[in-house]
Amino acid sequence: MITDLRGALLPHLERLVGFDTRNPPRVIDGGGLFAYLRAQLPPDVTVDLQDLGEGCVYLLARRGNPALLINVHVDTVPAAPGWSRDPLKLHVEGERVVGLGACDIKGAAAALLAVLPTLRGDFALLFSSDEEAGQSRCVRDFIRRHGAPSRVLVAEPTRCTAVSVHRGIATALGTFRGVPGHASSARALQDNALHELVRWSSRALTWAEGQDARELAGLRGVRLNLGVVEGGTKPNMIAGEARVRFGIRPPPGRAPLEVMQEAWALTPDATRVTWEPGFLAPPLPAPQQPLEDALRTARRMARELDLREGSAVDFWTEAALFSEAGSVALVYGPGDIAQAHTADEWVRTDELVEAARTYARILNG
Repeated sequence: MITDLRGALLPHLERLVGFDTRNPPRVIDGGGLFAYLRAQLPPDVTVDLQDLGEGCVYLLARRGNPALLINVHVDTVPAAPGWSRDPLKLHVEGERVVGLGACDIKGAAAALLAVLPTLRGDFALLFSSDEEAGQSRCVRDFIRRHGAPSRVLVAEPTRCTAVSVHRGIATALGTFRGVPGHASSARALQDNALHELVRWSSRALTWAEGQDARELAGLRGVRLNLGVVEGGTKPNMIAGEARVRFGIRPPPGRAPLEVMQEAWALTPDATRVTWEPGFLAPPLPAPQQPLEDALRTARRMARELDLREGSAVDFWTEAALFSEAGSVALVYGPGDIAQAHTADEWVRTDELVEAARTYARILNG
C-alpha cells in the first residue's frame, strides 16, 4: 500500500514528460521512454516490445492470464503555439501539473507506474506510441498478434469517469480539377477548381448543420471539420487544381465511411473531383451487435468495476478498435479533454491520485 500516491507518481510523470514523443515528427523507438517503462516493471513480468517503424512502438507488460487490459498511449501532439514555458519540463503549480502530454495522457501512465509495486496478481498493461498519428498501427498489430482481451480500459482524459460511447471518425482528401486560364475570362466562375471546392464546402457545411436534429446514444448530429484548403497560384490565374482535407465524426449507429460518402455525394459535378479516404475507424461501441445491447454490456462492466459513468464524448479513442475486435471497452483516465492539445496543458493532481487508486483497486481485483 502506497500512502503518498502523489509523491510516488509525480517523479514518474516528470520523467515521462521529459521524453520527447511528439507525433509528428514521430521520432520514437524502443529506447528512451520505452526503456524507462521497461525498467519499472517487476522481474516476473513478461514483456513484448514491438517496434513497427515510423514511430510506432508498443510494449505489453503481462503477468499471468488477466481478463482485463489497460491501454495508454505515450505519444503527444506537437506543442501548441503559446506555451509560456518549456513543454518538456513538468511544472507543479499548486494542484495542477503542467507539461506536454500531462493531460493527454502521460498522467495515466505515471499513475500506473506508481501503483506497479502494489500489484499482487495477474495484470496486463499496453503502452503504445502512435495514437496521435491517425493510424493506430500499434493497437491493430497488438490485436492481430495477441487477440482481443475480453475487457479493456483505454486511458484518455475523462475526468476519472467511465465513458462507453464516443463518435467514429473518417478523414479524406478531395482533389478538385479546373481548366486553367486567364482570370479575366467569364468562364473562370465555372472552370476554377477553387470555386468548385467552395461550392462543395458550402453544401457540406449546410448538410452537417442539418444533421443536428438526429440524436443517437446521447450524441447529436455529425461533426464536420475542413482542416486544410489549398490550391491555385495567383489572383489573375484560374486555378487548375484545389484540395481539401477534412474529417467527419458520426455518432454510434452510423458507419463512418457511409456518412463520408454522403458528404462526397454533395459535389456539384462528380467528374471534377477525386475522393481519397484516409483514416477510418468505428465509433464506440463498434457496430457488431445492436447498439442498446452493446451499451448495456459496457455499462454493466463499469458497474462491476465500480466506476462512475461518464457522458458520451465527441472525441475518438482506440477503445473503438478493441470494441470492433470483440472486447468490451471503456474509456477512463484523469484529466479533462478541454486541457488536451492546448498551450500549457495541465492536469489536476487529485485526479492523477484518483486514477492511480482506481487502477490499483481494479488490477488487484
